[in-house]
Amino acid sequence: MTESQSPLYDDFKSILATIDPKRIKDLLSYMRTEAINFNLFKDGAFIERKFPFDIVPRIVSSDEFAYLEKGIQQRIYALNLFLEDIYSHQKIIKDGVIPADFVYSSKAYLPEFVGTEVSKNIRVHISGIDLVKNSVGDGWVVLEDNIRVPSGVSYPLSLRILTRKVFPEFFEKLPIRTVLDYPQRLNNAMNFVNTGGINVLLTPGRYNSAFYEHSYLAKQSGAVLASGEDLFVENDKVYLKTFGGKKARVGAIYRRLDDEALDPKAFHADSLIGVPNITKAYRAGNVALMNSIGNGVADDKGIYYFVPEMIRYYMGEDPILQNAPTYLAFYEKDRKHILENLRTLVIKDVAEAGGYGVVFGSQLSKPEREKLKNDIIAEPRRFIAQEVIEFYDIECLKENGTLVSHKADLRMYSLFGEDIFVWPCGLTRFAMDPASYIVNSSQGGGFKDTWVLKDKQ
Repeated sequence: MTESQSPLYDDFKSILATIDPKRIKDLLSYMRTEAINFNLFKDGAFIERKFPFDIVPRIVSSDEFAYLEKGIQQRIYALNLFLEDIYSHQKIIKDGVIPADFVYSSKAYLPEFVGTEVSKNIRVHISGIDLVKNSVGDGWVVLEDNIRVPSGVSYPLSLRILTRKVFPEFFEKLPIRTVLDYPQRLNNAMNFVNTGGINVLLTPGRYNSAFYEHSYLAKQSGAVLASGEDLFVENDKVYLKTFGGKKARVGAIYRRLDDEALDPKAFHADSLIGVPNITKAYRAGNVALMNSIGNGVADDKGIYYFVPEMIRYYMGEDPILQNAPTYLAFYEKDRKHILENLRTLVIKDVAEAGGYGVVFGSQLSKPEREKLKNDIIAEPRRFIAQEVIEFYDIECLKENGTLVSHKADLRMYSLFGEDIFVWPCGLTRFAMDPASYIVNSSQGGGFKDTWVLKDKQ
């Protein structure tokens, strides 16, 4: 089913029909000028690539956004409490809500950081929650929680600015909520946890797939864009190298490096993009890292299974947003169900991300299914399985002016500072192949803006 054929899109389409197609080409020209890239690594090669985009937005009503906002705030609050707990008293394990072995066997769990306190008790500063809208019942379903180094917020933000320039009539005639304050809100969140010093955005460098975003957000938020070689640790404090051999104290770092690359003294010794001894400054409470070290245990695809129980355990509330129906191969009963129904399920490798390690059982040959069954039996902790959700398509405008439906999900972003702010926008990703369910940017997917409408006056 196609979401963009609903009445919610009627006003947009009526305006679109009046627009000279040449102006759409003008937008393409703006995009080329702004160089909105999402680079790919494929077959060991670096591919510098324009991020495909589409002019047809996802449109979200004010009531629908209010529901999503409340559900995401609840989910992020619970995930933050889980991380605080798991790196301190571990009550949720002691009370039997989550099996100890399941947590401790997560590759992202870092027991050496148990007891490390963080600024303002916030660990999930920046999140990107992936959802799809089920065409059966119109309910939103959470597919993943991204609370390590979620990317993508700059792309709809950039597109919004450009669209307003080229097609101002959309924003004059439709009650679309403003989103341009995201960089300032990011700055506010950094200031809230800052331990004394400047704000820095730490990037792996220009060959990272999201380097465009790193440089864009640093510039717009006022943070200093820095690579690992620009920072150093002295007396358990982090400093930025400045001109003339001077230095500036760093109080908050929005880091876009994974844990294992962050500190060659604490993690991978061969990391050339990290900052030696930065974990010492972090342990001493002298710098805030956004997001915190060890967050990966909470967005492990296996731990995702337990988030509804986290909400009930920590908050005494029923979950507002539902998980996709999920089976945990770790449990014998679930494993039996997975093995017997492999043909109809989606299998995910919990250690993978970006659309990698996702297998549709219906697309496997018999030998491939047998191999996967053996892998699940051999390493049950490694896999989850989910029911296939028939989520909505959204139309995409082709060069010839026709509209073609493609599968699309939605990544919604939040910032945790004085409170949890849910951005009234999001990255709507769509599959380039109309027959595909894989929308991930790292798999070659494209993106759209997401328009949240204001309350009716």
